[in-house]
Amino acid sequence: MERISKFQLAMMIILFQIGSTPLFALGVKAKQDSWLAMLAAAICGLFLLLMFLFIQRRAPDKDLIGLLRLCFGNIIGNFLGATFVLYFAYESMRNVRDFGEITTITLLTSTPQLVIMLIVVVLAAYAICMGIEAFCRVVEILTPIVIFSYSALVILIFSSNLVNLDRLLPIMENGPAPVLKAAFPDIVSFPFGQTVVFFMLYKLLYNKKKFCRVSIIAYSSVALFLILMNMLDMMVLGPTLSGESTIPFLQAVQLIQVGDFLERLDVFVTLLLFLGLYVKLTMFYWASAYGLAELLGTRSKLTIYGVGAVIFATSFLEPNYTYHVWLGIEVSVKFFPIFQVLIPLMMFVAILFRKPHSPPPLVENDSNNLLAEESV
Repeated sequence: MERISKFQLAMMIILFQIGSTPLFALGVKAKQDSWLAMLAAAICGLFLLLMFLFIQRRAPDKDLIGLLRLCFGNIIGNFLGATFVLYFAYESMRNVRDFGEITTITLLTSTPQLVIMLIVVVLAAYAICMGIEAFCRVVEILTPIVIFSYSALVILIFSSNLVNLDRLLPIMENGPAPVLKAAFPDIVSFPFGQTVVFFMLYKLLYNKKKFCRVSIIAYSSVALFLILMNMLDMMVLGPTLSGESTIPFLQAVQLIQVGDFLERLDVFVTLLLFLGLYVKLTMFYWASAYGLAELLGTRSKLTIYGVGAVIFATSFLEPNYTYHVWLGIEVSVKFFPIFQVLIPLMMFVAILFRKPHSPPPLVENDSNNLLAEESV
């Protein structure tokens, strides 16, 4: 059975949450108050995380599929589990498309997007075949590098005198309504509500003591980081340019010029985005394949290959990147609360009122290592 440590869990939460978030100007509808929208969404996301952790503590040896069965019975639980498998696959597909688009825009402008996206899906499938434990070790190494790199870029932005605090003023010029409208449900759904995927991971902790504390600290740290990054984009570019920019943070870094020799650092931002996107798409890919394997009760690698094929094929459905971003930011996030809020809330109520002398939990298939055993 694969196991991960609490430190690996914390590093995974941090790098997963950073993920593709710097790609987008989140909360830009609130203009200079976008950071307040991020703050409001982060607080709401924290309450969601506390609810997730409460549910998990009541059945620490079950993943999301097992929890759904426990709360709603086999038939409804399996049906809802199947919808979560599709949801995780869709989230992975979106990150695959982001990876392909960013690569063709910034680095490999002449390389067919199909080739780039095929390579990243194959690499993700390889990581899953090696097992989530090995993947978490990689994330454990990468996260400090990513944090240090972002910190260095922020210092260079300040050193280049690009920051103007006046661009954050006036605060709440039009009252709290635009802030709340920008925060709910859009920013809550992306990125903070996506922590629902960790229902699939908590079961694999070999030491479950204080895992709630570790999760809260990791979440709070990365939420603060994302709020500060949002403020930085706004202080450098202003509300108008941030809203019109394809990748706001990348455009801000392109303005760095220190001592007439340190400039054009956008390649580092691109590499950081690649790391975040890869971790996020692989995590969602693993959760989808792992959940499908548990639902089918199979140890076959066909679940990995089948889910990967679906993710790769559906990543071409959107005609262009503009439509892809619009669909994600304006449409999809309106439906994500079903998986991130509504169903977990129903699970919370079911767990809360579950009788202490109820029948023993349903016997699950020994699926802790369904996707990794055949790679040994």
